[in-house]
Amino acid sequence: MSYLSPIIKTRLEEKLAKLNKLRPLPKSAVQKLREKFQIEMTYNSNAIEGNSLTLKETFLVINEGITVKGKPLKDHLEAKDHHAALEYLYDLIDKDKKHTISEMLIKNLHQIIVQETDKEWAGRYRNANVIIGGAKHTPPDALQVPNKMRDLISWLTTQKGKMNIIEMTALLHHKLVHIHPFFDGNGRTARLTMNLFLMQAGYPLVVIMKTDRKKYYDVLDKADSGKYEPLVKFVAQSIERSLDIYLKTLTPATTKQEKFVSLTEISKTTPFSAKYLNLLARQGKLEAHKEGRDWLTTKEAVERYLKNRTRQRKITTLSNI
Repeated sequence: MSYLSPIIKTRLEEKLAKLNKLRPLPKSAVQKLREKFQIEMTYNSNAIEGNSLTLKETFLVINEGITVKGKPLKDHLEAKDHHAALEYLYDLIDKDKKHTISEMLIKNLHQIIVQETDKEWAGRYRNANVIIGGAKHTPPDALQVPNKMRDLISWLTTQKGKMNIIEMTALLHHKLVHIHPFFDGNGRTARLTMNLFLMQAGYPLVVIMKTDRKKYYDVLDKADSGKYEPLVKFVAQSIERSLDIYLKTLTPATTKQEKFVSLTEISKTTPFSAKYLNLLARQGKLEAHKEGRDWLTTKEAVERYLKNRTRQRKITTLSNI
């Protein structure tokens, strides 16, 4: 069973193919993008879990070693630990693009993520039951965690090559947070593990935005009851955002580039209102990505949507004759 819309799947494959055509990528530009995404992901991933540092403060803590007055020490340590875990992740990808995901690798990522904030349990499964505040789901009994994690790795082994990479990584993310194998750092570990798979397949680092926190928790809740489509679409849209940024930055200046602008601006030159374009973007029907709280798209993307809609209507009409 497929959980990913064929339209989104094709779009992502085409954008990844465009990125692959540009390889080998210019080292200095890639390094700058990598640094930008590392800071961005560290900020967003920690902020989703309640870290109070802003994006700029996260940058200063990591790059300048500055202590931000009035912010907890724990928040500073979390920023440094998460950045170190990303360095470890990139190192794995640079050395071996086919690195196998194992329990040990997941534990290693967790160990780095909480190395300064939860030393006693860094890289170790929990030994007591937990309750997740505000969630309907109750994680399995602590005694079941080792078996559940072995089952997860076994599932990954059987699905690799059979299931679409985007669907598989979204489901992997859910299964990991569903088991909740650690006392703390489960979400951050799941987001990094998901990224390892995607980066192995050639995708850039994918960031779940703090501004999408409510939506993120909502799609995970739906996945708890077996409704995986919203989660897969949510992850796919996050992947598309990273691809758009990479393509926008790395496409040579001699090549015609599509200009991403706000939906309000685009609505002035298209038949649609900004509100309707927002709906299309959220549904994944229109190529768009978020920057902060705002959706951005291009005139060409709207034209492609219109062309595709016309084609679909013709097919429907013909099938009804």
